[in-house]
Amino acid sequence: MPDVGEGLTEAEILKWFVQPGDTVTDGQVVCEVETAKAAVELPSPFDGTVHELHHPEGTTVDVGKVIISVNVAEDPGTEGRRPVLVGYGVAASPTARRARRARPGRAAAGPERPLAKPPVRKLAKDLGIDLTTVVPTGEGSIVTREDVRAAAAAAAAAAAAAAETAATAPRTDAVPAPVAAAIASTGEARETRITVKGVRKATAAAMVGSAFTAPHVTEFVTFDITRTMKLVGELRSDKDMAGLRVNPLLLIAKAVLVAVGRNPEVNAAWDEANQEIVLKHYVNLGIAAATPRGLIVPNIKDAHTQSLPELATSLGELVGAAREGRTTPAAMQGGTFTITNVGVLGVDTGTPILNPGESAILAVGAIKLQPWVHKGKVKPRQVTTLALSFDHRLIDGELGSTFLADIAAILEHPKRLITWA
Repeated sequence: MPDVGEGLTEAEILKWFVQPGDTVTDGQVVCEVETAKAAVELPSPFDGTVHELHHPEGTTVDVGKVIISVNVAEDPGTEGRRPVLVGYGVAASPTARRARRARPGRAAAGPERPLAKPPVRKLAKDLGIDLTTVVPTGEGSIVTREDVRAAAAAAAAAAAAAAETAATAPRTDAVPAPVAAAIASTGEARETRITVKGVRKATAAAMVGSAFTAPHVTEFVTFDITRTMKLVGELRSDKDMAGLRVNPLLLIAKAVLVAVGRNPEVNAAWDEANQEIVLKHYVNLGIAAATPRGLIVPNIKDAHTQSLPELATSLGELVGAAREGRTTPAAMQGGTFTITNVGVLGVDTGTPILNPGESAILAVGAIKLQPWVHKGKVKPRQVTTLALSFDHRLIDGELGSTFLADIAAILEHPKRLITWA
């Protein structure tokens, strides 16, 4: 089982595409596995004939374990060997052969014990991170707290409700598939136990780590979003937005990016090892999304540089990848700020937990027609509530309040600041 992403220690075999006796070529996809981040297709690194599948579908396998053996054409240097798809070389053979050069970026079997201080080792244990998979950045190749948190962030999705972007196929089954299957096999069971693994397992570990390492503060603002809703309607008929997905979340995302530009200190990270605040001069905007495999947070790289049509395109691509299970581990790494749309489920708001390694997360509540004082008179207006959770080490109350109020002000009068530029 190759290490298909930073911080991963295991993966579940979802589907085999080959069987013993099948001929395979270098680069041909042989199986699909699910990691804590996403579903990934694994290719064969050899030409040859499948000798054996070492694990059936549904098995969770540790990184580095043999999952498939392939008989390759014999030659003086490969006679009798049976290559294995592990990313660390091939299985030992009693027949002498040429040493196979390790692939760049791959660790050799039996890696040395990583260098890390006891508190860092404890943090890694608490977050469920294998230190041998963490890339050290400390002096002398020592693994730091931030290295561990970065690995946890890469392996996890924010525990937040489904984003509207995810307009991911809504579930139509009244009972989740794993529960339904368990009940079907046991009759009317009084209890059902579901194995926690993959995305859900990584999410649980990361959220516990985030909740107990970053001091969370949550603030709320309720405001009139009627003008934004009108602008959504106008943009849907604009020729420059033809063919693009235009919805309230698009304009909310743009408002967040504008507000970050005016309050750049909110876009930061905490470096525990050096006791420093790291200001990010770029915004990788994460969107919490519900998928059949669990909650994930893919992010739009350098979202702050995108025009409104470009942002709409990026959101559309993010949605499509999430729906089809094509979200890659890389798409979920490096986020700096997250939006979660709980309103799509009819919820007024919530107190979201920070995505590990990020400074803030914005929860968007349901947009409802309510009586509201507008120009001195009570009128029916579209109203919503935003909730901003932030790391109080990075963002004090004044900055958090200013930033949240700024987002609301932009959405109350969107034409002032939300443009195509």
